[in-house]
Amino acid sequence: MEYDFSEDVAKIWPALAYMGGFIVVVGALLFVLDILPRWGKGKERLQMAGFLGPALVLLGAGLVYPLVRTVYLSFFDASSQEFVGIDNYKWIFTNDDTLLMLRNTLIWVVCVPLLSTAFGLIYAVLVDKARGEGIAKSLIFMPMAISLVGAAIIWKFIYAFREADQEQIGLLNQILVWVGLEPQQFLSNSPSNTFYMIIMLIWIQAGFAMVILSAAIKAIPGEIVEAARLDGANPWQMFWRVTMPSIRPAVVVVVVTITIATLKVFDIVRTSTGGQFKSSVLALEMYNQAFRAYENGHGSALAVLLFILVIPIVIFQVRQLRHRTEIR
Repeated sequence: MEYDFSEDVAKIWPALAYMGGFIVVVGALLFVLDILPRWGKGKERLQMAGFLGPALVLLGAGLVYPLVRTVYLSFFDASSQEFVGIDNYKWIFTNDDTLLMLRNTLIWVVCVPLLSTAFGLIYAVLVDKARGEGIAKSLIFMPMAISLVGAAIIWKFIYAFREADQEQIGLLNQILVWVGLEPQQFLSNSPSNTFYMIIMLIWIQAGFAMVILSAAIKAIPGEIVEAARLDGANPWQMFWRVTMPSIRPAVVVVVVTITIATLKVFDIVRTSTGGQFKSSVLALEMYNQAFRAYENGHGSALAVLLFILVIPIVIFQVRQLRHRTEIR
């Protein structure tokens, strides 16, 4: 069978045409904005509108409209034709499977930010100004370069299970066999499978926490450190009375950032268990309801719930930033 190149061209030419049109529009916009200064009064407002206008249009088309559309669909049935009010939201909090999913999501949100920040902070303190600091930091930061799907695949091999009479290919089960224990199905047993997947995200996010907190530690004024040492502070007192108060804003930023990322966790659960074995989370259930079960109402309600859960975290972070700005 001969390869027909024309079919591929017919498939991609609309995308190329859209890209070409976008380039032409942006080029024309830049050209007009370039000659605006010659037009005299009102040029600043026209330039502002010219630069902000396309961005606002794209934000409206890419964020505002989908948000309004999702909220609208959350009040309709699966076919998006019959208005059902808040029935979709009632389903979230009355269905046993979704309640289990919410429990799992809560466990993720509590464990991942706290443990990732704690491990990152401990590591940053231990390797600060130590010999080989750069190499030590790069080792824990390397997982950040791996996608969540790639990390999940790596850990699936670590957790891989085979029967006791077979040769183990999973590292953890091989260690269990070496010490005389039975191999375990780490990703199939609930609720422990949730915690084993949480380890994957902590493994990735601890590097992020370490980098941010390490930079904050190095930014502590040397005068404060020297004064504490002259006052006879021991390492434990230095950590709690000097280091922690000084890096508190950085700790808050790290916890908030990791919390938002954890609320949206999808890739790890989808790759590891597919949401089976009572391991589903909010983002994965939203995907399953909307794109696999074709329950537009349920999927939209879960998306709105996810948005509502993120709002308080964002508001808290904005207030923290404003407070820091006022202090300065």
